[in-house]
Amino acid sequence: MTNQKILFSGIQPTGEIHLGNYLGALKNWVDLQNKYSCYYSIVDLHAITIDYEPKNYQEKILDTAMDLLAIGLNPKKSVLFVQSRVPEHTELCWLFNTLIPIAELERMTQFKDKSQEHKKNINAGLFDYPVLQAADILLYHGQVVPVGEDQLQHLELANKIVRKFNNKFGEYFKEVEPVISSGARIMSLADPAKKMSKSLGPAHYISINDTPDVIKKKVMKAVTDTGEAKEMSPGVKNLLRLLELLTDSKTFQKYQKVYDNKSIRYSDLKTELADAIIKHLKPIQEKKKELMKDKNKVQKILDTGAKKARRVAQKNIVEIKKRMGLM
Repeated sequence: MTNQKILFSGIQPTGEIHLGNYLGALKNWVDLQNKYSCYYSIVDLHAITIDYEPKNYQEKILDTAMDLLAIGLNPKKSVLFVQSRVPEHTELCWLFNTLIPIAELERMTQFKDKSQEHKKNINAGLFDYPVLQAADILLYHGQVVPVGEDQLQHLELANKIVRKFNNKFGEYFKEVEPVISSGARIMSLADPAKKMSKSLGPAHYISINDTPDVIKKKVMKAVTDTGEAKEMSPGVKNLLRLLELLTDSKTFQKYQKVYDNKSIRYSDLKTELADAIIKHLKPIQEKKKELMKDKNKVQKILDTGAKKARRVAQKNIVEIKKRMGLM
């Protein structure tokens, strides 16, 4: 459908996809394929702003692609490609760098957080990350972006770039709308005050590739109540949220009711949740095993996606450069 809005989103190839990624964004990606014209990118250029291992980087990229296809991304419905295979992303980033004041980038809370996390490698790419993100989206005239709440500030920066470009070079880009998933913030199992993240360690997250035994162990060790509290603790809230997202309403309401009645047994809740996670991930894991048998096929999907993306990118970058007096 030619009148569909264009959607762009990206994921870094930083290793295993966990339940927070899946329920916060990627499950939504699958559903959005039926509503929008989707460009989904494995953003390898973003990922090299923090320390990484070059030797197995291509392997990680391919593994991320297999996870995305196993989750349900359909290359017949979406364009799936690796960011660095389309050099117009970095070209447009540079052009946007000439529009955005440094002060705007200094305000980015994610840069402050990442700088604390990676004190030995605070590079210019980490600082400029949101401008490349804006280029990723606007290169394809993306109008909608599925995001978690922590990315809204970056999206607002993209819209500032849109306004600055349009004011200086004439109306060309449209402002970008966020699509916030209902599962946007899944918290760590071991420290529910923090968002689920691989960087916190294996006890904090469940990978979509974890075995049933590993899933059970992690869920059974999850933090619940930390003592007497008048309101629901973050740990219990997180487990009930996961149950709500992964089971039917009857099961969720049963546990909500016993919690309200103060008769909840957390071991029962955890067993129910572990079983729900295992059941939900089983078809994804089976599809991943099939994809691993034919990695060449996966590589061809990425090559085809890059060609499709690049055709659009090349056409648009020419128009952008003409407007800027560069052609």
